[in-house]
Amino acid sequence: MEKYIRINPEDSVIVALSEIKTGDIVFIGGKSTQAVNNIPAGHKMAVCDIKAGDSVIKYGEPIGKAKCDIHAGEHVHVHNLATRLDETVSYTYEPVEEKKIPDHKDLADTFKGFRRKKGVGIRNEIWIVPTVGCVNNIATKIAEMARPFVKGSVDTVVAFPHPYGCSQMGGDQENTRTVLADLINHPNAGGVLVLGLGCENSNIDVLKPYLGDYDADRVKFLVAQQCEDEVSEALLVVKDLIEAASKDVRTEIPVSELIVGLKCGGSDGFSGITANPLVGSFSDRLVSKGGTTILTEVPEMFGAETLLMNRCKNKTLFEKTVKLINDFKDYFKSHGQTVYENPSPGNKAGGISTLEDKSLGCTQKSGTSAVCGVLAYGERVAEKGLNLLSAPGNDLVASTALAASGAHIVLFTTGRGTPFASPVPTVKISSNSALADHKSNWIDFNAGALLETSDKEALASKLYDYVIAVANGEYVSAEKAGYHDMAIFKQGVTL
Repeated sequence: MEKYIRINPEDSVIVALSEIKTGDIVFIGGKSTQAVNNIPAGHKMAVCDIKAGDSVIKYGEPIGKAKCDIHAGEHVHVHNLATRLDETVSYTYEPVEEKKIPDHKDLADTFKGFRRKKGVGIRNEIWIVPTVGCVNNIATKIAEMARPFVKGSVDTVVAFPHPYGCSQMGGDQENTRTVLADLINHPNAGGVLVLGLGCENSNIDVLKPYLGDYDADRVKFLVAQQCEDEVSEALLVVKDLIEAASKDVRTEIPVSELIVGLKCGGSDGFSGITANPLVGSFSDRLVSKGGTTILTEVPEMFGAETLLMNRCKNKTLFEKTVKLINDFKDYFKSHGQTVYENPSPGNKAGGISTLEDKSLGCTQKSGTSAVCGVLAYGERVAEKGLNLLSAPGNDLVASTALAASGAHIVLFTTGRGTPFASPVPTVKISSNSALADHKSNWIDFNAGALLETSDKEALASKLYDYVIAVANGEYVSAEKAGYHDMAIFKQGVTL
């Protein structure tokens, strides 16, 4: 394995793939540079002198400006590198030529899923969705008591507790109702019990119009205040749902009907070199087959947003992307928060110095495809191809938003590791082999292998095959552990 990498020939820094020690010599562009400091794995070292105020280049793009003179061989990180971004930007549509994606004829064109009235699903689960946090414990208890009755093709019974549905104002309440309706209609569920309390703002009668033309055979309702024993009555309903769903069978479905969400969290210096570009290659492959991918976490587009804007298929989508970005900036500022202070302590420890550094790595999950759709929070995907979705960077909130928009699966890249799940199968992809070895109970796919092999195309095809296997019913690590999470984006006042 190489000890360092220069990602783009124009870069003024290299990334250490393993620790570079003081005095070590690296050879870049036909000349040698001696390390002035120890450079931890995943961190950056200057390969030329950089004057104070000048841009530092990585991925062929600026990731910040030098706070002081930086000499060749020095460690480049938060102590001498600052963001170049400010909060006021004027955007101009400068479309780039759409890249032709190769037709990977060797990859699967179909998967085996469940054909339902509300679309295609890849799981046959029974979901219990509370309308309000007051009945969370009841929902969880019902799910636990119902699991012994699972049979046939039913996978499991899952409750999705959340703290909302009442005492919310304006847009917050709309978010709750919209996302709950999205989940109730999600085709990964073979049956849904909507569990209400009765006196909440988002009670069942209020929620029903948000469901539209729901499948009345597979979506049932129960109001706890109207029952003498809500648990026993709910169990009878769930047993009926299990009985109906147990007869569902997987059928051959074109991969063009598969929808995959793209998300990252707990990144490190390798994320933009291994896991994120590998997921980008997967996205291109799925899009080339007529499928759909959704990229979210808008704050982690800041600094790389123009690359996405210029890949929009038309000016209307460009303008929607500008609004997507600016609305989130306004959201930050309205709460008195700095727009561009994003990398977490874990990100910084892993070698990420600025938001541009993280964003340029993060957006590589989108591959090279044109942007075909831009979605509001809670909006269901309608356009095939690559879509952008409005949601924050928070792992649980963003992954739930992807599921609510229709994703069957979420691909989650990480350099630090996390056990969380979402309402749909959440594939954890490690950026480095050490994490994959250390947390094999969390990690489903090791993109760190890219540091040990030059065959990115083969590994991307292997990831594609794995995603198809998950769509066919193979459980990911979080599912094996019995984890299912959901979180709704809270933006406003709680009464």
